[in-house]
Amino acid sequence: MTTTPQKVIVALSGGVDSAVAALLLCRQGYDVEALHMTNWEDDDGYCTAALDFQDARSVCRELGIPLHRANFSQAYREQVFDKFLAEYRAGRTPNPDVLCNREIKFGLFLEHARRLGAQRIATGHYARLDTGSPPHLLRGLDSNKDQSYFLHAVPAAALAHALFPVGELEKHDVRALATAAGLPVHTKRDSTGICFVGERPFREFLQRYLSAPAGAMQTPAGEVVGRHDGLMYYTRGQRQGLGIGGRAGHGDDAWYVAGKDTARNVLIVVQGRDDAALWDRELVTEAPVWITGEPDALASGAAFECTAKTRYRQRDAACTVTRLAGGLHLCFDEPQWAITRGQSAVLYRGDICLGGAVIAQAGASPAAVPVTAAAAG
Repeated sequence: MTTTPQKVIVALSGGVDSAVAALLLCRQGYDVEALHMTNWEDDDGYCTAALDFQDARSVCRELGIPLHRANFSQAYREQVFDKFLAEYRAGRTPNPDVLCNREIKFGLFLEHARRLGAQRIATGHYARLDTGSPPHLLRGLDSNKDQSYFLHAVPAAALAHALFPVGELEKHDVRALATAAGLPVHTKRDSTGICFVGERPFREFLQRYLSAPAGAMQTPAGEVVGRHDGLMYYTRGQRQGLGIGGRAGHGDDAWYVAGKDTARNVLIVVQGRDDAALWDRELVTEAPVWITGEPDALASGAAFECTAKTRYRQRDAACTVTRLAGGLHLCFDEPQWAITRGQSAVLYRGDICLGGAVIAQAGASPAAVPVTAAAAG
């Protein structure tokens, strides 16, 4: 009796990772189709959507698979971009890729693919899944490319329909497979930064949507050392673009953004990467999202030990997590550098990504009272 192969629709971006994902699925015997999503439309010369679609067409032609196209740009603006702008208005530094994965790639795209008859979807993310029920999200094998951080808010119900074909590979192996197969994107450069910003200057982009009054740059002691162009253009730990230069009595160490005083419209800066104002052992988050449910220890009101990272491309560090009313409190074994409001704290146990939460505050909060077992009940 012949078994009908599972139909998988690959989110084909026009890049090499999703192209190799489609290649591998074809070789594994799946019934493979592709779908190219348009999530952002702009005609100012920086948007590469048209070129990316042509690259996706070329890949599908080479592989001999059908290509669908869907425009999610309106939903993207409402569900991702509007929230991105709101975060910047509040003086925080958001990560739109986390929302994009949850709302668009594993939300609207999954629904659209199911309507097209797919049993599963696939992407070019560097991540892995186990086959349990519910599935667990695992780090990608290539630690330099692991993208589980960006996938931590995707629910298990969506992951149960997903495949990550390149998650077991190193990046150089992906390039080699693309080259050997003659895929037309084998030398295409990886995209970097925020997808809808592209190669355009970030400050120029934000100015189109938000106004930002200039103000003072001050040291923690209150000394004015420069002027900023608007708090939204800066993020904690930033070194480039401050324009402070040499100042009498301050030595030659580089200046860094240590924080923002939004009430006074003041940017707080310090000299030297090792300044104490850039390091914290604790943070407080907003409400967490758990991929397969809250850990039992937290649910019972106890402390929970795991590792966590507070930004992408950062090694996760050991910490103790306690439950708060409306969020989490993380206390790291060692101080962490430039913990930033609006970014995500993502929790791991070994290779398993447990979930995460948006960082509300670096350092301890007077209101950060752990939830007791009775209150957790």
